[in-house]
Amino acid sequence: MWFESLSTSEKIYFIIAVVASILLVIQIVLMLFSLGGASDMDFDGDFDGVDGDMDADGGLSFFTIKGMTAFFALGGWCGFAAAMGLPGNIWAPILIAVATGTVALLGVGFAMRGIAKMQCSGNIVKHKLVGQSATVYVSIPESRKGRGKIVLTAQDTYLEIDAMTDDEERIPVDTRVKIVEYNEDFALVERL
Repeated sequence: MWFESLSTSEKIYFIIAVVASILLVIQIVLMLFSLGGASDMDFDGDFDGVDGDMDADGGLSFFTIKGMTAFFALGGWCGFAAAMGLPGNIWAPILIAVATGTVALLGVGFAMRGIAKMQCSGNIVKHKLVGQSATVYVSIPESRKGRGKIVLTAQDTYLEIDAMTDDEERIPVDTRVKIVEYNEDFALVERL
């Protein structure tokens, strides 16, 4: 059988590549039917005496499921090809797999960032958001130390926008805020 004739490293690359490729195809099919990439979760329960807070950064994220799947798929196939083409050489296929996987990871990260920017632009006139009130959806770190998120309905559209504040205290979830300035890709807010 063909698979049995492969070396151990070739088998490892092949298995990683096949599994990651199958996962990548599943992700693409789910995205086509608007089932993939959704991170909405719903929970109904009660925790007595538990208080929590969560930070989120609206910046570029490379280490996502899509990015890691692309890393292993492309890295696996390139590593497999390099192992087949360079028998006996262990390090070259590893370096080739890591390099091509990293290119795939970065490519997916930048592509997702571009897609997210396209979703946010639309027909929203951003300077008209200044003065609008909103609700904090993800807590906003103090003194522009990071980004949170706010939600509001403006211009007949429900919006979720990255936000920062100049306040010296973190603004927790569900706090009402006012947009005082809108920069290139985030709103500057203050408590109401």
